[in-house]
Amino acid sequence: MTPTRSTFAGLSTWEIVFWYFLIAVSTVIFVWGVVRLILKYRRGRGPLQFDRPLTRLRRTAVVVLTHSWIKRRDPVAGAGHFLIFYGFVVLFIGTAILGFQDDFAKPVLGWDFFRNEFYKVYSLFLDVFGVALIVGLAIMAYKRGIQRPFRLRYWRPDRPEGEDGRRPLYVIGDWTFLGILFFLALTGFLLESFRIAETNPSFEVWSPLGWTVGKAFRGLGLTGDTAADAHFVQWWVHGVAALGFVASIPFTKAVHMLTSPASVASRDERAGRELAPIPANAKPDEVGYGTILDFSPRHLVQLDACTKCGKCHAACPATNSGYPLSPRDLILDLREVAEGALGIRHELHVAPLRDPRASILGDPIRPETLWSCMQCMACVEICPVGIEHVPIINQMRRRLVERGEMDPTLQQTLESIYETGNSFGEPRRKRARWTKELGFDVKDIRKEPAEILWFVGDYASFDPRNQLVTQMLARVLHHAGVDFGILYDAERNAGCDVRRVGEEGLFNHLREENAATISSCTFDRILTWDPHSFHTLRNEYGAFDADWDVVHHSQFLLELVLDGRLTPKKRLDYRITYHDPCTLGRYNGVYDEPRQVLAAIGTELVEMPRSRDNSFCCGAGGGRIWMTELKRDDAPRPSEQRIDEAVALGGIDYFVVCCPKDVTMYEDAIKTSGHQGAIELRELTELVWESLDLAMPVAAGDRGGEEEHT
Repeated sequence: MTPTRSTFAGLSTWEIVFWYFLIAVSTVIFVWGVVRLILKYRRGRGPLQFDRPLTRLRRTAVVVLTHSWIKRRDPVAGAGHFLIFYGFVVLFIGTAILGFQDDFAKPVLGWDFFRNEFYKVYSLFLDVFGVALIVGLAIMAYKRGIQRPFRLRYWRPDRPEGEDGRRPLYVIGDWTFLGILFFLALTGFLLESFRIAETNPSFEVWSPLGWTVGKAFRGLGLTGDTAADAHFVQWWVHGVAALGFVASIPFTKAVHMLTSPASVASRDERAGRELAPIPANAKPDEVGYGTILDFSPRHLVQLDACTKCGKCHAACPATNSGYPLSPRDLILDLREVAEGALGIRHELHVAPLRDPRASILGDPIRPETLWSCMQCMACVEICPVGIEHVPIINQMRRRLVERGEMDPTLQQTLESIYETGNSFGEPRRKRARWTKELGFDVKDIRKEPAEILWFVGDYASFDPRNQLVTQMLARVLHHAGVDFGILYDAERNAGCDVRRVGEEGLFNHLREENAATISSCTFDRILTWDPHSFHTLRNEYGAFDADWDVVHHSQFLLELVLDGRLTPKKRLDYRITYHDPCTLGRYNGVYDEPRQVLAAIGTELVEMPRSRDNSFCCGAGGGRIWMTELKRDDAPRPSEQRIDEAVALGGIDYFVVCCPKDVTMYEDAIKTSGHQGAIELRELTELVWESLDLAMPVAAGDRGGEEEHT
């Protein structure tokens, strides 16, 4: 016998015609669903931006084919999806090859390639990858049904127990999707096994699983007409199930097969790091997102791309600390609105339906959910399909701010920033008061040039504990012979958290004032030890063509050490752990420099389980430090959890930070978590100063009261 097989063996002409009719019906339903999805996305505000298409397509291919985003922090689930993906892809390609042979190559070209060695290799590939599909599905079933990690549970932190909306349907949908794929794989192998049991060709040994099961069937007496009947029934069962699955793709969880690559391709590479500006001519009802029609096409695609994997849910410090926010649930709620207002469910009149012009703020997205966000980027960074949770939340915050619906404490802080230029509400003349005790003069860079313009920041200038670090950094710079100056009372809040709470107008005001002041000065680089100021000056002042070289003090300290301008004299025999600030790490990728400084001064660094891009937010970001508490349960605050994590390492002398807000949050957390005396906080500069083993200089006030520099 020639190694080959007939697709339609045993089928009459009318049955073959009916099969092609079913293919046409399945294809029409699939295409209709895809068209409805595209029409939904086109109703979003603005165009679907797709600049640099080749770069985007290349990135998408790498992410999709390597599973580089999916396997992060859960290699088992990554392996499971990898097997499912490639099993499904190879089986789909195998089906396409068979269709090409039957419907074009043989009848049109007279080319019958589906035989002999090609057929043998084809059979082996499909069997191997069919097994891979089943193994991958088994891994996912184990994860979801037995292991049941926190991220796969549909518990909602923003709703009372029992008020879970459509979540039970999600569970059904998840298992149905797994079950259908299992069914397709199983019926495919049974179809092959019944065919082998019927015909018993020796060359089918190239289909090892089908051959083994087929031989077992023959051993049980399943041969001849009985096997032929079983093969006939199984042919239709498998074929109709496969066509039904194809038709269902735009309407079910399987839609992520289309939307997830589209989301990765359209994702803004600087998502969250550089927020989109509000158009200059925007009307009040065009500021931010207030209805589902306000969403950009890209963000509407991302709502459908969500696979409910829960990685953002597990990474979010708000979710893990009892705040009424889950990034996953927020995206799913918005997807429900989009489907009921613009999507296929709306077209088919399947409840619940939504008015596309109705506000999404309040129902289903509650204001306290949006104000719980710390804008730490943990969700965006870990999402395997590129969803931009932080920009979406920021857009909805903008609409709340435009409507005046915000925390009273936050509103008061924003007013103070507008009136005084700082979040403490202190007079501007006090901003540089910390310089009085240095023992040397600090240049006013507005009046004389300097190598370094030091942008100090609010907390580093006004908070008493942080002032000690600021003074110490000034002494380190002075000791290293760095030529630096500050803006004195002309400095304003850089606007990082102002922008992230949604007050774009105030941010633009601060940016204009700071940009004008800085541009009038003569300097080479800008230095700051505040990661929030570092990020904003570096990334969000581009509207003024600001081409500044901005460095964080951890980077600059490392430069000074490597250049020999700072030489540690005292080796610090401390066992320490280091916390990566969100805006320094996830926002800007600065991870190694602080660690290299700590190594240079002799400390032993012990990493916390959550470090680098998986670092856990202190809880201050996104303006949370300016708001009243929103926690709903007794879970420790993010900063307290972080201290617990550090203490659990055992034998840690110092918890090291390099952010003013971290100094504030963690000094307090050490006390409130009950670990006072068990661990102490040090800012990076304080350890560097200690390693220099220098005597503290005499303060200016002790030298006869020099006149304050104003």
